[in-house]
Amino acid sequence: MRSILIILFFMLSFVSAKSQKWQPGNFTDVKGNRTTGFINVYPGGKGPIKDEGFIEFKEDEKANPYKLSASDITSFVAGKDSFVVAHPPRNETWTKEETDFVNVVLDAPLKLYMAKGGKGGGGKGVRFSPGVSAGYGSGGYGGGLGGGLGISLGGGNGGGGGSSKTTFYYGENAVDLKRITDENFEDIMVEIMGDEPDVVDKIKEHKYNLRSIGKLIDYFNAVQHAHNQPAKQ
Repeated sequence: MRSILIILFFMLSFVSAKSQKWQPGNFTDVKGNRTTGFINVYPGGKGPIKDEGFIEFKEDEKANPYKLSASDITSFVAGKDSFVVAHPPRNETWTKEETDFVNVVLDAPLKLYMAKGGKGGGGKGVRFSPGVSAGYGSGGYGGGLGGGLGISLGGGNGGGGGSSKTTFYYGENAVDLKRITDENFEDIMVEIMGDEPDVVDKIKEHKYNLRSIGKLIDYFNAVQHAHNQPAKQ
């Protein structure tokens, strides 16, 4: 009986993982047209264009999927998370892909982006596990980012190779990304999170640093969420 239960558990886990592969979402093409359907953010195999990241899209659950290269679109949403097309900053190289997607972690006037992998920076290797908050565990930056997708620290879009290093960038848009470093961490995060004085105070008190940026983002989101709650009657 116990063996049957174990087998059923693994079967259900497999079916659940397979179903979570596709997330409801939408993409915006280079002409500004938005299309809604289902998105697979880590498809296997080769992409349509060399040196570019790609996703899979289908209009409904029964439709045949097709691949969209990074140069076909400007952005996409999968589950609760948003992604934009980006190129590596100057003096950085992203593993394999020179055009890829980065996760918009905080959508403020000065935005916070996240990427993973690459020599000297992020980029290719950004892989997301549906339905899991973006936690980094013992090898990363700490707490989760609270989105509908979670970061997988190994492999690339097709499951192959790449560094597991997670890198954070900032910028008014993804055209001119700049990396967050130990040296600029305080100034940049204060500017991004400037609407929350309590958070700013903790940054200036050095309660957080680049290694604990995940926990800082969690705290910032929690403070904003509390402020957005309706007042009790």
